[in-house]
Amino acid sequence: MNRLTVSPSPHVHSGDSVKKNMYGVIIALVPALAASLYYFGLGAAIVTITAVLSCVFFEWAIQKFLLKNESTIMDGSAALTGLLLAFNMPTNLPLWIIIIGSLVAIGIGKMSFGGLGNNPFNPALVGRVFLLISFPVQMTLWPKPIESQASYLDASTGATPLSIMKEGLANGESVSALMAKIPSYTELFFGNSGGSGGEVAAIALLVGLLFMLIRKIITWHIPVAVIGSVAVFTGILHLVNPEAYAGPLFHLLTGGVMLGAIFMATDYVSSPMANKGMIIYGIGIGVITVVIRVFGAYPEGVSFAILIMNGFVPLIDKYVKPKRFGEVVKPAKA
Repeated sequence: MNRLTVSPSPHVHSGDSVKKNMYGVIIALVPALAASLYYFGLGAAIVTITAVLSCVFFEWAIQKFLLKNESTIMDGSAALTGLLLAFNMPTNLPLWIIIIGSLVAIGIGKMSFGGLGNNPFNPALVGRVFLLISFPVQMTLWPKPIESQASYLDASTGATPLSIMKEGLANGESVSALMAKIPSYTELFFGNSGGSGGEVAAIALLVGLLFMLIRKIITWHIPVAVIGSVAVFTGILHLVNPEAYAGPLFHLLTGGVMLGAIFMATDYVSSPMANKGMIIYGIGIGVITVVIRVFGAYPEGVSFAILIMNGFVPLIDKYVKPKRFGEVVKPAKA
C-alpha cells in the first residue's frame, strides 16, 4: 500500500531545494562579510574561517562516527551555521573558544536533535549563547573598527553603543548626554561602530534582505515584525521619557536587531510555517529584545529573544495554521 511520507521541515517547492536556499542565504551575507572584513580586517577573517571550517568538520565527524549516516555537509547548512556564528562573535576571540562554540552549535544545537530539519532552536544562537554564558569576558571584549584591521588577539577594544547607553543610564546620565559619546546614526548605519563582526553594518544587512526577498528565499513577515515591534515599543518608551529611554533609531542600528531579524529569526526550521504565525513570532522577538535591553541586566537581548520564541514555535504552529486544502469552513452560529 502506498503511503504519503512527510519529511521534517524545511519544505521547499517551485523547483527550489534546501541546498539552493542555503547557498542563497550565504550569498546574501556576503555584503555583511565584506563590511566585517573592511572594519575589522584580519580578526574578522580568522574568526569567520575558523567558525565555518570547524562547523563543517564537526557535522561531518558526528555523522560519520556517531550517527553513521550519509554526510550532508555539501547542502550548505553547516557552512551557514558557521558564518552566522562568526557574525555573532567579537573578531578577537581566541581560536579554541570559536571551536568550542562550533561544537556546541553543531553537536548540541543541531545534530543531537537529528540534524537539519529537526532542530527546534537556531544552532548558531545556541553556540553563541553558550559562549556568552561560559566566557563572558572574552565574549564582551569588542575590537574598535578600523583601528583593529591589522590586529587579531591584541586588537584595541572599546565599549559598544549599547553598553555605553546601558551603563550610562544606570549611572544617572541622560540619553542626550550619552548620545554625544556614541557614533552618529550615519556611522552606525554604515558600520563604523564596535560590536560583533557581522552585525555592525545595517546597510549591508538590508542589502542581504533585499536580495533574499527578490529571490523569494524568505518572506517579509518576520523581519518586518521584529524591526517594527522594536521600533514601536522603543518609540513609546522614548515618547514617555526621552531622557531615560533611547529612541527607535538607536535600537535598530545598534547590536544584533538587524542581523537577528533578517538572518537568525528567519531560519527555516525554527520559525513558524504560517504567515500569521510568523508575525506573532516576530513581534514576540521584538518585544522580548526591548524588555531585556531596557529593563534587564544585559545590554543586548536579541539572541535570548529568538531562542525563547523558537521554543514557542510548535505552540504557534498548532494554533495558527493555514486552512487545509478542501476544508469546509463552518458558518458561525447565530
